[in-house]
Amino acid sequence: MSQCVFVQIRCAPGTTYKVADDIALKEIHSELYSTSGDYDLLLKLYVPEGSDVGHFVNENIGSIEDVQRTLTTMTFRAF
Repeated sequence: MSQCVFVQIRCAPGTTYKVADDIALKEIHSELYSTSGDYDLLLKLYVPEGSDVGHFVNENIGSIEDVQRTLTTMTFRAF
């Protein structure tokens, strides 16, 4: 079973649309939103079973040019 995580992404000024396009091209996201506040984008994705969440996010999101910082929120079954 894959792991659902939310990743908030801070982009270099003026690059949010470019970063969003780069994420979309990777076809790894479930949902992607522009947000206001400390971060520019909110990404929902499912990390494949057996993959390390930190490595997956770092390799697929952190490596995108103009991504300055990410904040990952893990999810767990409530009941």
